[in-house]
Order: sequence, then structure tokens, then C-alpha cells
Amino acid sequence: MKLAYYPGCSAESTARDMHRSTLAVAGALGIKLVEPQGWSCCGATAAHQTDPVLAAALPAANLLLAGDMGLDMVASCAACYNRLKSANHHIVNDPALRRQVRDAIGRDYDGSVRVRHFLEVLFEDVGLDAIRPALQRSLSEVKVACYYGCLLVRPPGVMNFDDPENPTFLDDLVELMGGKSLDWPCKVDCCGGGLAMSRTDVVVQLTDAILAMAQKAGADCIAVSCPMCQVNLDMRQKDIAKTTGRRYDLPIVYITQLLGLCLGIAPEELGLEKLFVPPTKIIDALGAEM
Repeated sequence: MKLAYYPGCSAESTARDMHRSTLAVAGALGIKLVEPQGWSCCGATAAHQTDPVLAAALPAANLLLAGDMGLDMVASCAACYNRLKSANHHIVNDPALRRQVRDAIGRDYDGSVRVRHFLEVLFEDVGLDAIRPALQRSLSEVKVACYYGCLLVRPPGVMNFDDPENPTFLDDLVELMGGKSLDWPCKVDCCGGGLAMSRTDVVVQLTDAILAMAQKAGADCIAVSCPMCQVNLDMRQKDIAKTTGRRYDLPIVYITQLLGLCLGIAPEELGLEKLFVPPTKIIDALGAEM
């Protein structure tokens, strides 16, 4: 199975662990991910708030690269996935915008390159029945709060990713790995996303509420698939402690890191050392060594 893989700008910086774990899991499951040569920023997340043509042109330029390869485009970052799918939607439904995008990037793009999230590839192409026998470790002692955030599921008419109010892709993977996926009410609440630098006070309030509910539900960790969610929920725990005195010490792990551990991949290959809150309890429960 061969797919064009859009790593996004954070793949070699704040989301190195997402990038590394995605590639490691793909390799273990026989998925060949090929980066399009010359890919560029997709505009996430500010472009669509300032310039609709720019917001469509940036993803379109990357989708053309995948089209030239004759491949679907897959993203692991929820923000990149959202912008790529949104560009397709708007270009297909707005002929005037399509012409403006053509003028901006110098080529016509018709919105036809299929955009996939890595989770969709795992479910639809590989399949849970094929993943199950490849698992070498179990999450049997781990209780996981699955957190989807905003960008995987919204807007629902564009993303068409699972149920926008009660998605289960992450939960189903956790259960497949033998873990306990918790029933909790914050799985699609906003963590503050793009406000991480400009309104830290708002992010602290939002992440505090999410972490408090996960802790109340009994979570050993929170599983995510979005770099902004991971950074906000992981890094801001120190700010929450300073502001409110509340300490959570909850590891915020990518679902690909959990799956990688269960596939027998070494923790260092999955970027687990990068987390602000060490996932020691999870690694110990799986019998892995950091």
C-alpha cells in the first residue's frame, strides 16, 4: 500500500513524536508513506481567517503534488487534514474560488485528490482484523481518555470523519489494543488550539477543564491525534499548576505512540521521551523499556 504523506510543518519541531510514530507504525503494518517533493505549509490554522484564496491555494499546491504522483494524500496532523479537506470542498463547490486558486498557484486544481487521515487508512485499508495479530503487547492495565478535539470532526459536512459529537475511531483502536477506553464528556471539546501563544490564559482554562474531567473519569493518559491538542494539554499542565495549584501529571500521548508500543516498537522510536509528562506508567504496564 503506497500513499502520499503530508507531514506538515510541525513534523520536525513540536510534533516530531507524532511524525516519528506515524512512520514507525506505517512501516510495521506495511504502509509505504512517500513525502511529495517540494511540499509546503498548508496554512493551518490562521490562513482561512485572513484570506480565503490563500487558505485554499496553499493546500491545493500540495494536493497537486500528490495528484502528480497518482496517489491519495494522507495526513496524521488533524490541522493539516482539516485544511486539505476544506480546500477540496471549497474548490469543488466554488468555481470562482477555483479560478482564483489557479491564478495564485499557476495550475488548475479540481479538488479531486482524495484526502485521508492516517486513522482512516488504519481502519479502511489495513483493517482491525489485520492489525490484531500484529500486536505484541497489550494495554490491559491502561485506562485511556480518547480526545479528538475540534479539527478532526468539524465542520462535519466537510470532514465527514466519524460521528462529530461522539466519534469512536480512537476508542476502537484503544479497545483493540486491550485498553479501557473511558466514557467521558470532553472528547470533542476545544483545547484552545491556535490561542496557545496569544491567549495562554484562555488555553489554561480550557485545558484545565479537559484534564480535570479526564482525571475524574479515571484516565491513566489522554490519547490524541492533533499536534496542537497534544502541546496544549501536555505543556500547559505546569501553567495550570502555577495558576490553580492543581496537578494532573497526565501523559498526553499520540494514538500512534500507543499503537506503536503495542506493535512492539521501541519507545525511543516513537518519540515518547519528548513528552513533558513522562508516560512511565504506560510503558511499565506494557513491559516496554525506555
